[in-house]
This record gives sequence, C-alpha cells and structure tokens, in this order.
Amino acid sequence: MSLYINGDRSLPEFTSDDLEGVLSGDPDELDVHLVAIDQDIEIDGLAIKIHCHCLTVDGNSRIRVERLIEFMRHAIVDYAIPKSKLKEAQERDAKYNSGSAVAALHHQAMGTFTDLNNTGEGGEMLLFLLAERFLKLPQVLSKMDLKTDSRVHYHGADGVYAGVDDDGLLKLYWGESKVYGGASDAIRDCLASLALFLTETDHEGSSRERDLVLLSDKADLNDPALTAAFKKYFDKTTALSNRVQYCGVALVGFDAGFYPANDTKAVAEEISNAAKAEIENWVKQIRNRISVEKLERFHIEFFCVPIPSADGFRSALLKALGHR
Repeated sequence: MSLYINGDRSLPEFTSDDLEGVLSGDPDELDVHLVAIDQDIEIDGLAIKIHCHCLTVDGNSRIRVERLIEFMRHAIVDYAIPKSKLKEAQERDAKYNSGSAVAALHHQAMGTFTDLNNTGEGGEMLLFLLAERFLKLPQVLSKMDLKTDSRVHYHGADGVYAGVDDDGLLKLYWGESKVYGGASDAIRDCLASLALFLTETDHEGSSRERDLVLLSDKADLNDPALTAAFKKYFDKTTALSNRVQYCGVALVGFDAGFYPANDTKAVAEEISNAAKAEIENWVKQIRNRISVEKLERFHIEFFCVPIPSADGFRSALLKALGHR
C-alpha cells in the first residue's frame, strides 16, 4: 500500500504483493492431488480463461479421491475461519507452546459444514483451493463464517476473492461452483448463478448487494491496515468505489467416464489424453452459456474438474467430516 491513485494520498492503492501476502497454504501441495491438463484456454472475443484439472495417479496406479478429500479437510481452517482469527490463535499457541487454540478453530470449522447428502460445499472448498493456490487470488469473504445454521446453505456467492490489475483496479471475483453428474448441467447452472452477481446494475436490490455490504463490514485480509484500506473500496461515498471491477471465478465438477474402475490400473497419460479430447466440447458448452447469460465482457476464471463420481465425491466429503 505504498502507492496512491493519481498521487491522491486519500486513496490507497493495493498492489499484487499486498494481496499475495494474504494467501494461505503451500501451492505445491495442490499438485499432489490435482494435475493441470490444460490452462489459460482462451475463447476469441471473450474475457475468459478456462483451466482443466484431473485427479493425479499415485505410484500404485490408483486414483485417490479420498486423499483429495483429506487434503481439503486439512485446509478447512484456512477456508472457513477468518484469517485474522486464525492468526490470533496461532499467536496464542506460540505464546503458550500449545496447539489448542488452532485445534479449537479446526473443530469450529468442521461444525460449519452441512451433513446434507446433496451438499455443494465440497465444490465450494475446491474452488477456494484452486483460486488461492493456483490463481493466487486470496479469499476476502468466507461464506462459512457467515452461516448461522450448519444445515442451511448461505444465500450468496460461493466466496469472494480479490486481485489487482496493472492499472491498480481492484478486481472482485464472485465465486460459484457446481458439482453434478453431467458437465453440461454443471456448466449451465454455474454460469446462470454467476450471471446474477455480474450482470445486474448496482442497486440496493441486486443479488450481490448483501455481499457488498458484508465486504464493507466483514472483509478480512489478516492485517488491520490492509483490511481497512480494502474496505474503503466499498464505501459508496468515496471515489474508490468506482475503482472496483466485477469478475467471476467458477468451478464445475462432473462425472468423467475415462477414469478407471477401482480394480483397474490407472494410467496418467491415458487420463490426460482422454481429458484433452473432451476439452473442446466443454469449451464449446461454456462459450454457448456465456452468450446465453450475456457474460461476454466479464473476466471469468473457469475451472473444469472431471471426477470419477459427483455422488462419490460428496459421500467421501461427508465421511471425512465425520457425518457418515
């Protein structure tokens, strides 16, 4: 925050370094569980980048969905707990040579997840991990911290993330995820939901208004000065409120028949080749839905994550969280 917009010291400007300092976790750990098959796929005339990740194959030629879920569970505090609250717990544990404060937060985070069979929270958390560790976009508002009932889904974006462009414009990424059995259904519903946050004009009744109000109050960047400067972008009485660009970050997970059955040897190259053969079809569907939802001019980072089974993914998550 050492720079200022047009020399006006009343308007603090974020830098990419400021936001990267907010990121959580080891990005290399993501590669243990997910491999990037293709990334930064562009569509002519659209401000969208598409990324495809598949599950990795281990040394025993197996696909390890459960290991991916366990990795997600281990990052549950980073996802569900405000960053400053985690920092306070870490400092307390360091002071008293203990791990109890962070352990208590882990228990609290586990309790925010629903036990409903049709939960979409696994996709939302996977979106968080890819946004933070792959795109380097920190989460600035966690929906899990806003839930008042673990069995009721929060009505709003699936997380809000932030970036900065070369001109110092704050890019606010509204998150949306869908994990379905079919790719076309997931793409359709994901972009339809995302459109609600991007295409509406700003007014008190817009779909994003509640999240904007929450950002002005509950945004957490793990540093009081940085958080205060960030919140100024959502003060409608300041010129900074005109320097926010709405973007999207989306994830679709769906069943893919190219993964082998449990008793069949998995070959990483075969999975990669099969996924690459399907990417053109997924991109075509995304292009069509972008047009239908009138999202052509919006910058969107879009993740396609084919998995063996959407139902199996949800069941494994519920089991790992102790609900089954």
